Amino acid sequence: MTITTGSVDAKNTGFFGHPRTLSNLFSVEMWERFSFYGMQAILAYYMYFTVEQGGLGLSKELALSLVGAYGGAVYLSTILGAWVADRLLGSERVLYFSAFLIMGGHVALALIPGGMGLAIGLVLVAVGSGGLKANATALVGSLYTKEDTRRDAGFSIFYMGVNVGGLLGPLLTGFLQQTLGFHIGFGAAAIGMALGLTIYTMGRKNLPASVHHVANPLPVDKRPRYAGFFLAGVVGLAAVFLLGWIKVENLANTIAVVVILCTIIYFWVILSSTRVTHTERRQVFAFIPLYIASAAFWALYQQQFTFIAVYSEERLDRTIFGWEMPASWVQSINPVFIIVLAGVFAALWTKLGTRQPGTAIKFSLSLAIVGLAFLTFIPLESLEKTPLMALVGILFLCTLAELLLSPIGQSVTTKLAPAAFGTQMVALFFLSISLGTTLAGILAGYYVPGNEIPYFLALGGTAIVLSIALAACAPMLKKLMGSVR
Repeated sequence: MTITTGSVDAKNTGFFGHPRTLSNLFSVEMWERFSFYGMQAILAYYMYFTVEQGGLGLSKELALSLVGAYGGAVYLSTILGAWVADRLLGSERVLYFSAFLIMGGHVALALIPGGMGLAIGLVLVAVGSGGLKANATALVGSLYTKEDTRRDAGFSIFYMGVNVGGLLGPLLTGFLQQTLGFHIGFGAAAIGMALGLTIYTMGRKNLPASVHHVANPLPVDKRPRYAGFFLAGVVGLAAVFLLGWIKVENLANTIAVVVILCTIIYFWVILSSTRVTHTERRQVFAFIPLYIASAAFWALYQQQFTFIAVYSEERLDRTIFGWEMPASWVQSINPVFIIVLAGVFAALWTKLGTRQPGTAIKFSLSLAIVGLAFLTFIPLESLEKTPLMALVGILFLCTLAELLLSPIGQSVTTKLAPAAFGTQMVALFFLSISLGTTLAGILAGYYVPGNEIPYFLALGGTAIVLSIALAACAPMLKKLMGSVR
């Protein structure tokens, strides 16, 4: 959906001072994230735990690489979801149908054993989540004008819904996995998505008619040609797997290359389009450094599901009053901080209004803080077991960094988006997350227990250097962005 100037609902204040439609989007995203993070919290363990432990018995390096590849594929698939929304169905319909794919993927993980269930489940969840995420973000952006100072606050509230689901999902699936097995945990994720879909379906009739708008409809006479391209792509993808050109061992590297190529193509298509004005083109150029900063941030942050997942299981002292907390519950620590702080940040941005820091400075601070979080691991290296509260403190820093970049990034993307490329510009932002998430899996393979300091120095130091570089570019980016902050 590409309503970047605000919909008819933009002046409504029925949901905590924000458009009432925000509550419906808040709900479906909350349950989708419940199922997504609930499944992802136990995914790495399912891959590398032994068969006797209920897992698939893969090597840790391969398992973490696949987790990164899967996460990258989720955000890569936002391209498909965005294109279908802008050219065929509109954002709301794509969001709705994507929810069914997600639910089907979790059902496959729950009911189909072994590698077949893993492959079918992850493909369905990846495609469905990609379709839902980009379009939910575009729909939130459509509720506000570009000049509405509530915009960043609205995205922060929406982001809080994401993290309510992110908190509850790992707690339930982790408990069920430890007590009843992995497939029961995956089943809980399926039930969560079914609940979210039911609630959203009941509220669809209250959505404004504008949410069904198709920004750039594909002419009917061109649809058979595009259908042929799509089928050819599917056949080609199947062929490269059957021929062994792409294997599970190099899947993460392949996805990283594909994401980089898609990013270059996407920027070229948008910047060369005759439907993009001179002002819009300058704003797209301003988005490029933000894209790079976002990819770097997620390469560190998404290691919660790769390196930190293994670290929590092997190095973390999870004993609380004689009871050992499931390792997967560590994934719920960050959402707790988000829930507490998202409202604080939303109120802060609302109170500051036009006096708040610009987007480039927020991104710069985010990189500096997440870099500091990784450097904080260094003094813990000499300990046999890392105290739980030390990791809580590190994840608190990651949360501060996340709140300075993720909701702000989604918000600024909808503001910088050319009118003809609204949802697809959101997909471009999610490509930065795709690249970062894929790198999080690749980089985790370089983590060597007992020789950890070079790993933390390299990642933390690189993030801080990028932070300084972005801050230095902030004045130039401000000029390119014009009235957008």
